[in-house]
Amino acid sequence: MRFRDLTEEQFEQFRRWTVLLDPAKDWRGKRFLDVGCGAGRNSYWAMTLGAAGGAAVDVNRGSLQAADENLAAFPQVAVRYESAYELTARDEFDIVFSLGVIHHLEHPELALRKMREAARPGGKVLIWVYGYENMEFYVRVLDPVRRFLFSRLPLPMVRSLAHLPASVLFVGLRLGLGRIEYFRLLRRFPYRHIHHIVFDQMIPRIANYWRRDEVEALMKTAGFEAAAITSVNNMSWCALGIK
Repeated sequence: MRFRDLTEEQFEQFRRWTVLLDPAKDWRGKRFLDVGCGAGRNSYWAMTLGAAGGAAVDVNRGSLQAADENLAAFPQVAVRYESAYELTARDEFDIVFSLGVIHHLEHPELALRKMREAARPGGKVLIWVYGYENMEFYVRVLDPVRRFLFSRLPLPMVRSLAHLPASVLFVGLRLGLGRIEYFRLLRRFPYRHIHHIVFDQMIPRIANYWRRDEVEALMKTAGFEAAAITSVNNMSWCALGIK
């Protein structure tokens, strides 16, 4: 299995990350912009939920190649190289979303303002970001190891090293580790997906873990006076603003 593959586990995560959108009606017939699309999985799920089409953008060439493959059945989705800081669309999309990307950016406020500009008047802008609540131990103890060691190592090496913490986590989950919703979700996942998640946590150069009030402030800075914000799995946030 490759990291770019489409799985039921990833669809379940997409459903939770976009919890402020109704999967039965909010995507149907809508045009979207997927900012930081990675392998294109989230655009794929949006299309299966009835979206009319849109664009999936990223700055990683390898990710864009994977997105082209995953979205080959949906030619109405344009896959293109574009930075979150330099989005060219204006007043165009019904839904502009970014899942698991904004918290990795050096200038998240700028990216979110660009996303708002890309949405049509009345359009929706949705982000999913890491939370600080229930992640205090990780942020204080484990995240510094990621920042000063793993984020500097070659990706193949980190992928191999990820098997150790992934194995420990997998066994711990089977023994009942953790009581928050996120751990209950992880218990349903096979080892290969646990490894993907751990590897993904180990590699970024920047990773912010925000409190609810910080997410609210970020949305206001981008021009959303009133944003809906809800907890996802008791350890992250989904935020939705209307332009």
